[in-house]
Amino acid sequence: MSISAGSPAPPDAPPAAGSGAGEKGLKGGALGLVSSVAIGIASTAPAYSLAATLGVIVLGVGLQAPIITVLAFVPMLLIAYAYKELNAADPDCGTTFTWAARAFGPRTGWMGGWGIVVADVIVMANLAQIAGIYGFRLIGLDSLAGNQLWTTVAGVLWIIVMTVICYVGIEISAALQRRLLAVEVAMLVLLSVTALVRTYGRNPPATAIHISASWFNPFAVASSSALTSGILAAVFIYWGWDTAVSVNEETADSARTPGRAAVISTVLLLLIYGLVATSAQAFAGIGHQGIGLANTANSGDVLSGLGRAVFGGSGPGWLLTKLLILMVLTSSAASTQTTILPTARTTLSMAAHRAIPGQFARVHHRFRTPTWSTLGMGLVSIAFYVLLTVISDNVLTDSIASVGLGIAFYYGLTGFACAWYYRRVLTRGVRDFVFKGLFPALGGLLLLYFFCYAAFDVYAQPGYGATSIALPLIGRTGGVSVIGIASLLVGVVLMLVQWAVQGSWFRHPDVPVSVADPADAP
Repeated sequence: MSISAGSPAPPDAPPAAGSGAGEKGLKGGALGLVSSVAIGIASTAPAYSLAATLGVIVLGVGLQAPIITVLAFVPMLLIAYAYKELNAADPDCGTTFTWAARAFGPRTGWMGGWGIVVADVIVMANLAQIAGIYGFRLIGLDSLAGNQLWTTVAGVLWIIVMTVICYVGIEISAALQRRLLAVEVAMLVLLSVTALVRTYGRNPPATAIHISASWFNPFAVASSSALTSGILAAVFIYWGWDTAVSVNEETADSARTPGRAAVISTVLLLLIYGLVATSAQAFAGIGHQGIGLANTANSGDVLSGLGRAVFGGSGPGWLLTKLLILMVLTSSAASTQTTILPTARTTLSMAAHRAIPGQFARVHHRFRTPTWSTLGMGLVSIAFYVLLTVISDNVLTDSIASVGLGIAFYYGLTGFACAWYYRRVLTRGVRDFVFKGLFPALGGLLLLYFFCYAAFDVYAQPGYGATSIALPLIGRTGGVSVIGIASLLVGVVLMLVQWAVQGSWFRHPDVPVSVADPADAP
């Protein structure tokens, strides 16, 4: 049965089978537009994403890095509109799981839900590891930051802390996100403005180069393969804004606010990434030495060295540099929290619709948050992180690199689901055709292309990543491709197991395949 405030229900009673939007026991109306946007942006971990990715992009495309961050925004915006339109029709916290089931059937929906879960579990290992490393760097314990045992312990503690915060209430989670994000964005803007002022000042650094229109010309990239690889690297720094939609049942005006928050989040991310990429390149240049963005020694973390060069190493500069390191730490920690939120709500919805065991639909009667789903996400993430760390650091690295395939899978599926679900509405007017059909379909096609290009070309190269695996009939293949595809195929196996053990979702789904009625569609 659904939980109402003050009802004498067990601490974590499950909702009624087939619970729809707003009937799962979550705390409705807890979030507004500002909180939803904050959650959407924080989920992408802007400071960490830039620190870890900007150098890689520059290595691939050189001076055209700023336009690459802009082009990577395009498929994300297109898919954001798909989320917005589907959420208007069905504000269910299962998002892709529910929407793909409505468009294509229960099996496709189940795999859409699995795509969300597997991507989030894998990336949690990376976020926890980064939080552990930067935590030690912040307090000057660089020796521990390089120690695998201690960084793993610190990473596990971060997962536990963020899981507890998610468990005790969505409002606490949102309040924390707003504050952390405000300081993070302020530091990134301060870094960018200071870098530009110094670049155009009287005593610019030797590495400085003035901004040129050629930086924003994609045709200046050396080759089409370099352009595609650059966009592939950049497109996933936008990943995470969909968390704003996954908390739709806890948001005021659940049919409109989450979708608006998703679109606003992607646009604000474009502004942040474009500003930082341009200013960092103007200040540091693309050299292979020192603070140059193409220096492979810094490619995994361009912000730490850049911060010291921009702000200085003494007085207020020392403090600002430390604060920038803190922002990378809090960025990964905040993203750890906002990665738990969508996974817990996806599995909550899947359980409420009887697609997975019903225990995962349990909601705490006081906190109004998923219990089994939240704690389960934390425990599985810890187990995955520790297991891969023990097995091989190389396998852990390639697992993290493979997460892009899961993201492209469920984002692309959402785009196709939107266009197909609204197919009878597309001739109703220009707006319907563009935002319900054209944009989502184009986004789906772009992500399908990136998935295939990454899985069967870039990631499949034996020399790509830290591992390679000899496959029958295929030969030696890059571990990133194998791990990414295998993680999705595991979902097929689990789906068949669930179908055999409790197959009501597959035989009699309470989200039937349907199409939007032109008379009723929003």
